[in-house]
Amino acid sequence: MSQSLPMSAAAASRAETVRAEMDRSLATLKESAQRYARLSVADRLTLLRGCVSGIEAVAREWVVEGCRAKGLDPDSPGAGEEWLVGPVITLRNVRLLIESLEEIRVHGRPRLGQGVRTRPDGRVEVDVFPTNAMEAALFAGFKAHLLLQPGVDARAARERQAEFYQRRDPAGSVSLVLGAGNVSSIPPMDAFYKLFVEGKVCLLKMNPVNEWVGPILERALAPLVSAGYLRFAYGGAETGTYLVNHDAVDDVHITGSDRTHDFIVWGPPGPERERRKRENDPLLKKRITSELGNVSPVAIVPGVYSDSQLWFQARNVATMVGNNGSFNCNAAKILVTSKSWPQRAAFLDRVRKALGETPLRKAYYPGASERYESLLAGHAQVEKFGAPAAGQLAWAFVPGLDAESRTERLYEVEPFCGILSEVPLAAADPVEFLRAATLFMNDRLWGTLNAAIVIAPRDERDATIAVALDRAIVDLRYGSVAVNHWPALAYALVTPAWGGHPSGTLADPKSGLGWVHNSFMVDGIEKSVVRGPITVFPKPAWFVDNRQTHRLGERLLAFEASPSWLKIPALALTSLRG
Repeated sequence: MSQSLPMSAAAASRAETVRAEMDRSLATLKESAQRYARLSVADRLTLLRGCVSGIEAVAREWVVEGCRAKGLDPDSPGAGEEWLVGPVITLRNVRLLIESLEEIRVHGRPRLGQGVRTRPDGRVEVDVFPTNAMEAALFAGFKAHLLLQPGVDARAARERQAEFYQRRDPAGSVSLVLGAGNVSSIPPMDAFYKLFVEGKVCLLKMNPVNEWVGPILERALAPLVSAGYLRFAYGGAETGTYLVNHDAVDDVHITGSDRTHDFIVWGPPGPERERRKRENDPLLKKRITSELGNVSPVAIVPGVYSDSQLWFQARNVATMVGNNGSFNCNAAKILVTSKSWPQRAAFLDRVRKALGETPLRKAYYPGASERYESLLAGHAQVEKFGAPAAGQLAWAFVPGLDAESRTERLYEVEPFCGILSEVPLAAADPVEFLRAATLFMNDRLWGTLNAAIVIAPRDERDATIAVALDRAIVDLRYGSVAVNHWPALAYALVTPAWGGHPSGTLADPKSGLGWVHNSFMVDGIEKSVVRGPITVFPKPAWFVDNRQTHRLGERLLAFEASPSWLKIPALALTSLRG
């Protein structure tokens, strides 16, 4: 490949790794790959336990530097985001991997208990959350399961689980992880999947946007680095191009844009790329896995909601939009409503109120202003909330889009910035709406990563509507579907699998290929499903208007490092103050 990878954002690295150093890192990884592949489970556990103390030691610095990069006060509630999506989730991933490896050491595979069941249609569901009574207490009413692909029965699910650990003499290999630039837990957690689920040593290339966290991660994960199983690299597109094509790299994982994926796999745009696609002749012959973004929908099933339920869900939507300045691949981007829903106007007014109360954020991700202006151009109805200071963007809301439009860019382009839109469908009753919304989300919106459905409790209990809801969950071509809550929970809980729906292909990856997280190491997955109550009390830690998120973040870090019933009262008390 003679040209550099396209950058999804014009970010320049301040710490470019010289090629000689990258060569040395890859030589070390190549040399250690076979040793690591055949490392005992006990030795892997030792490495992971060392990472627990390493993450704890750097957690506050990690948060402070994240706040500096994103324009947040590290002592404010807004800093709680950096706790939750940085060290807390990363440490949770490590803890859950430890639990799974302990199960593998004793039983050969992580135990799934009684949470494997066959549905009436023959499909298999595997419960993955809560994993114990403490989690059930902390997340009362929340559940998550994996829906397996057709043809994978309960026996096959167990036999295919933790496949790497069933091999007698596994071969070693080197994986290149091209880390995301937006959320600081993504790069290490992607690397954990390669290291501890797939059994590969890893070179983690930091994105220039968040390369600030690289040196912190090098210290946090020192046991893996010092043993020669993990290395880091820094740089922009030229560095990525060099590493992707390096002879020592056996496979590649990217969290980024579909444009970068296609450049890696098929080469630069033009006739040669089209020829390669036609002839199924990829430029990159190595295996590639990916997570590539989404126009994330939230479908509001028409029904009768109380005022408190409408307000909770409006703040839920504002949280999905406002978290991390909306620079998330799972940020809510489009509300799907019913045109004839009597409470539609009342709900949208509450969404406007919630957005108006959401603090504006630094638009830290390169290219945000250009995307913002481009995607809003040509829309007659654009509502903006907040008074932006320098470097900020107002939250934008575009209501009343035409569901029949074949030229609406907000359906086709992920707004990686603070834009929320709304499209009303003609379907009136809940059953009809669920069917129509499923078709719209599958066929008109770009991406297959995650979708949400909000439904009134009375309708969820109705036998006929419940069947329609279940059908929608099964039929939606998304890797994660959440009921009543932000699908980001499928990312944060770690036991679910995170990734695009497996309908993606190398030529048309949509939101990506393959899975990460999936700490139970289940194979044959079609999607993760998260369900929770229509409202939650106390206020969820991740809500944008929680006044105690920063304190909850610190307490949750301590809990994940060493779960204990004794720590739950302090968590509950802090939550009540939120």
